[in-house]
Amino acid sequence: ARDMTITVEAGITMNVLAETLNTGGQRLPIDVPASERATLGGVIATNTSGPRRFGSGIIRDYVIGISAVDGRGVPFKGGGRVVKNVAGYDFCKLLTGSMGTLGLISQVTLKVRPIPQDAAFVVCPLNDWDQVRRLMMNLTTTKTTPSAVEILQGPAWQEDAALSAVNPGSLGRMAVAFEGTAVEVAWLVEQLESEWRDLGVTSLARVPIDEIPGLWSRLTEFSAGDGASLVVKCTGLPSKTAGLIESLIAMDSTVDVQSHAGNGVVIARFGSSNDTAAWTQLIKERIQPAAATAGGYATVIGGNAAKGLPVDCVWGKGTAAWELMRSVKKQFDPKNILNRGRFVF
Repeated sequence: ARDMTITVEAGITMNVLAETLNTGGQRLPIDVPASERATLGGVIATNTSGPRRFGSGIIRDYVIGISAVDGRGVPFKGGGRVVKNVAGYDFCKLLTGSMGTLGLISQVTLKVRPIPQDAAFVVCPLNDWDQVRRLMMNLTTTKTTPSAVEILQGPAWQEDAALSAVNPGSLGRMAVAFEGTAVEVAWLVEQLESEWRDLGVTSLARVPIDEIPGLWSRLTEFSAGDGASLVVKCTGLPSKTAGLIESLIAMDSTVDVQSHAGNGVVIARFGSSNDTAAWTQLIKERIQPAAATAGGYATVIGGNAAKGLPVDCVWGKGTAAWELMRSVKKQFDPKNILNRGRFVF
C-alpha cells in the first residue's frame, strides 16, 4: 500500500478488489458494470472503462505488470511490480482489449490512487446543439479539472432522482463531476458555475451529496444495457460528439444516450425489438456511417439482439489492422483455441 501498487490474481472480482484497496484508503478509478461478477482479468481483456476515464484514464494506464498463459500452454509475463519498470515487451498494453484471444491472464500488478476526500456533480439543461458545442468547447479552455463530463439524454435519464433539481432541456442534461479534497472540489465547482454563467447558462444545480453514490452507480451500469435490444458504443473526436449524438437521436427519438463527452464516447441503448435483420440494416446504413463521420467507429457491446448479428456489425468493417492482429494471434495461439470467434477472428 505504501508504494500504491497491488498484485492480485486476475480472477478477483472488481468489488472484492475495491474492498481490499479500501482498507488502505485507495482505489482503482475504473468504472465497471456488474462489479460483483466482473473480474479484473475480464476488465483488462475487454478494455472496460466508464465516466471517470476523462479524469482518471483507462485500465491500460494502471496495469504495470501482467502474467498470462498463451495458446500453447506457455506462461509469459511483462512489466513488473514497480511503477518505473519498463523493460521488455509491453505485454500489458498488448493484452488489454485482446478479448482473451492471445492469452489467459493469470496475475496482474496495478498502480492505484488514493480515495478522494470529496466529490460533486454540477448539472445544467441542454436546450440546443449550439449550446452543447459551446459547453464542449469550454472544456478546452476551462480552468477546472473534471473527473467526468457526461451528456445524458432519453427516457432513462428523464426522471433521474439525482438530476431532478434541473429540468431536462430538449436535449437532456450535462453533468460534470469533480473529485479531490474538500477545498479543491469547492473551488472547482464555483469556477465551473462561473464559466457556465459566462456562456449563458441560466439554470444549473449541484447534485445533493447523498445522491452522488447512486448517480455514479447508474452512470456505471448504463452500458450493461439491461432490457435493451441493442447497445452500441460509438467513439469519435470529442469535437464531433454533439453531431454524433444528434445523428443517433434522429435515428430513434426514444434512444437513451450516455456520452463520456470529453472523450468522444457515446453509448446508445435502442428499443425493444429483437428483429436482427432490422438492427443489421440500421447499424450498417446509419450507425456505422455516423460514427465514421465523427472520426471514429461503432461497436455493439450488448443487448438482447446482439448475439445474432454478423461480425461486421459488431466490430465494423475489416481493415489492414485486422490482418496485423491475426498475425499476432498466430504467434500466441497457433491452433486458435483461445476464445475462438469472440473477436474479429
